[in-house]
Amino acid sequence: MTFDLRLCRVGPWPVNSYILVNEQARTSAIVDPGADPAEILKQVSGTNVSDILITHGHEDHVGALGEIRKATSALVHLHPADAALFHIKYDLPLVDGKEIFIGGSRLRVLHTPGHTPGMCCFDLGDGRILVGDTVFKDGPGKTWSAEDFTRQMQTMQEIVFAWPDETLFFPGHGDFGRIGDERPLFEAFLRRGWSSALFGDVTWSA
Repeated sequence: MTFDLRLCRVGPWPVNSYILVNEQARTSAIVDPGADPAEILKQVSGTNVSDILITHGHEDHVGALGEIRKATSALVHLHPADAALFHIKYDLPLVDGKEIFIGGSRLRVLHTPGHTPGMCCFDLGDGRILVGDTVFKDGPGKTWSAEDFTRQMQTMQEIVFAWPDETLFFPGHGDFGRIGDERPLFEAFLRRGWSSALFGDVTWSA
């Protein structure tokens, strides 16, 4: 059974917090509770919140984690690399390829390092992938060193742009996109090449 996907934009940035709902079981999961816990909890009203999934440990994605966890008693899933880096307590580790069941609906974890070492995406199994800050329309997530950008580009080539063109990706900020629409820009970026010192906010069209 596919998930009902709900978007909740929260905080000053804003951040896209997502709600995954199995309507039949009335069970839900919260992805990236960045801020405004009352608004997020309103979105899950009438469901049993079983899990909290964290794409990565940056504060804008976990700012409401403590309050949401206290209100729901849900299990927190996070990659150990980000848990260690950002000092975040969690219940279950995110591991590449791991399957997580939410009320009988299933998603798969994809480890996509670059923006952070523990960055993860959640493949809903129906052509929709929640990507956190892995990739956006017209560019990859921000990096803080040339080494991070090299790793980010490896993730782009080996994972993200290996997805079918029809794949819809739902990022941590801004609007959702389609891999097929981004592919020509990405491939043109690859052909042009880039400085070995490049990092930061990069766009495919730069």
